[in-house]
Amino acid sequence: MGLPLLVSVVDDDESVRESLPDLLREFGFAVEAFASAEAFLASGHVGTTRCLILDIAMPGMSGPDLQLELIRRGHAIPIIFITAHGDAAERPRLIRQGAVDCLFKPFSEAALLRALGAALPLN
Repeated sequence: MGLPLLVSVVDDDESVRESLPDLLREFGFAVEAFASAEAFLASGHVGTTRCLILDIAMPGMSGPDLQLELIRRGHAIPIIFITAHGDAAERPRLIRQGAVDCLFKPFSEAALLRALGAALPLN
């Protein structure tokens, strides 16, 4: 049995950074949480992250901006966007740009598990 896959959560909302990692750990993942895109980029976890759960709207670098920066740097990390402020037109655009899914807060455990299953297909 290998090490658990690392899922990184990037969200400026402290309550999300506290609750979502607990849920992900219950699902069997290793988790790191970051308050900003910049903090994630500065961490040592970019290369080991297997899935990124990323808020769209954050102060400083936005989630979509981080997605583009990761692509520019050659990191092909599956991204699940989460947002409390999105509109229905935003989801298809983000998916066209390579996101696995875009979940609107509050989302269900089942929706999150489906998105994680799409991002991290079991071999």
